[in-house]
Amino acid sequence: MPFHYTRLDQLSAPYRYIYLSPHLDDAALSCGGTIAQHTSAGTPVLVVNVCTAAPPLGAPLSRFASLMHTRWNLSADEPVARRLREDAEALEILRADSLQLDLLDAIYRMPEAYTDDAALFGPVAEGDQLAADVLAHLEALIRHFPEAVIYAPLGVGHHVDHLATFMAARTLSSRGASVAFYEDFPYVRSENALIRRLDELGGAERFLPLVTSIDSTLTRKIGAIEAYASQLDVLFGGPAAMAQAVRDYAAQVLPDAGAYGERIWMLR
Repeated sequence: MPFHYTRLDQLSAPYRYIYLSPHLDDAALSCGGTIAQHTSAGTPVLVVNVCTAAPPLGAPLSRFASLMHTRWNLSADEPVARRLREDAEALEILRADSLQLDLLDAIYRMPEAYTDDAALFGPVAEGDQLAADVLAHLEALIRHFPEAVIYAPLGVGHHVDHLATFMAARTLSSRGASVAFYEDFPYVRSENALIRRLDELGGAERFLPLVTSIDSTLTRKIGAIEAYASQLDVLFGGPAAMAQAVRDYAAQVLPDAGAYGERIWMLR
């Protein structure tokens, strides 16, 4: 049974693979097949959920935050609690443990800056401390697990929480930590989105792509994503469309052996 931690000092397993998930679904969406392979082999995996803090109960929400709750079909008093329950169900399927960093999502963290979709999928706002906060947690994690590989979002799609998490992980990489960057699904499905992001980072030649076959764990990945019921309509239009989108993209990422893959990018 997976463990769900709220403090670093609670961790006891010798984690070799640590996945950074800006929101309560990103690790499963982008890396669920590979995570399931690790755990099936008996290797413990830790998913670090970055934005899991709830806004103060009764505090006024911005118009955009209220709109997002409506999109998720969640009431104002339950969005984070509901999504934590969904995540626990998903990680039960993947058999991965989790650590909650208790940091605020952009729509709660800086409502005056992130006022609409354009701002949410744009540059990280001046004064946004998320990257620094994530880096502080990562530094503590890597001291605790110095041999671990950190998997972080590449930032495809430019969601500011993904970009801030990427920035923190890249800084950690520059200090000698082992860091791999995963393709942010479903944003990577947009035409040329991956190429544009790699170009922003200096070109694909700066990275080494590695593809893992997930044929044996694709069904578990889809099952885990289904657990995030509040997100399926807004991201895909429903569970059936989600399952097809996952299969279609995994089929495009051709592994050396097998029909379905997930890809990471390592800085050279």
